[in-house]
Amino acid sequence: MVVANQTLGCAELEQAMEGLGPGDVVVVVAPVTYIEGEQQWDYPPIDRYIPDPLTIAHALASARLQNTVAELSRRGIEAGGEVVDAHPVDRVRELLAAEPVDEVIVCTLPERLSRWLRMDLPQRISRATHVPVRHVAGSAGPSI
Repeated sequence: MVVANQTLGCAELEQAMEGLGPGDVVVVVAPVTYIEGEQQWDYPPIDRYIPDPLTIAHALASARLQNTVAELSRRGIEAGGEVVDAHPVDRVRELLAAEPVDEVIVCTLPERLSRWLRMDLPQRISRATHVPVRHVAGSAGPSI
């Protein structure tokens, strides 16, 4: 299982998954990026042709997820995934209960930029599961 969003497609994550090959299965969990100041996004109010920030964040996460799943599939790896809310621990726990997983890779931005590291996401997932959790610090992957 891979938990990543903004780092999907980055070289560091690709290197962490390079041992995977045909016949392997990967589930990608892409938490939506929390946007600070969502309430001020449209102040003063303007026309509604501009989507709200949550819609934009969901679309970006979905596009990154689709690109990653397509790339893994090209390598012969059975891949799937889903976009989840900004706090993924409960959903990761549910997925792990439903399917056996050998390892969880949590790929975050570098420490100075990572909200996930400030909220201790890799350790929180580790405490919530019985499988090994590996943290990979990566650069921002392609936008879409």
